[in-house]
Amino acid sequence: MGSSQGWFFGRYHYTTVLGPEIGNVPVAIALMWFALCWVGYAMACLILWRRPTLPAPGGWWARGLTAWLAAMIVTAFDLGADPYFVFVLKAWIMQKTDGGWFGETLQGFVGWMTVSFAIVLAFQALFQPRQSTGPDHGGKWAALAPLLIYGSGLGFQLLFGHPVETRAAAFFAMGMPVFVALVAWWQWAHSGKDHPE
Repeated sequence: MGSSQGWFFGRYHYTTVLGPEIGNVPVAIALMWFALCWVGYAMACLILWRRPTLPAPGGWWARGLTAWLAAMIVTAFDLGADPYFVFVLKAWIMQKTDGGWFGETLQGFVGWMTVSFAIVLAFQALFQPRQSTGPDHGGKWAALAPLLIYGSGLGFQLLFGHPVETRAAAFFAMGMPVFVALVAWWQWAHSGKDHPE
């Protein structure tokens, strides 16, 4: 819908940089959305609920709040990623290049919020994570993986962000959720319980 109709993000088309496509969308883009939304969901749960999954029963307000924060975390990644993918990798070409964010349109960020919010909300409606009595050894490290993935994205943007101003944006926009989620993970992993006291 985005690349063919201009929905959500504005009008654009992909180049051949990202490899094989399904329709007119690179397979890598679908995998990226899955990974980012999973990371955003886990980080949002850690920040809001001090555990890597939504607590049971997880009513509609908790799911909505989790999806909203996850969408913000995913969109914070895009603040630096979008200019890099457009101007350095040339992975896609925007039809309108005079937007308010280093040539990118602000509509794109509305699209990122909307799409990631919908994906995380649908994920929560379709799948109920397994509940446990407390963090086991393997679970502790599995719950840390989303933070390491997002943190590596932050590190990449700090080192290679283009234009250079996006590096400062990444430090604050991505750094804050990484820091808060890491503290929450530490509290959860060392509590022996699924929820804080």
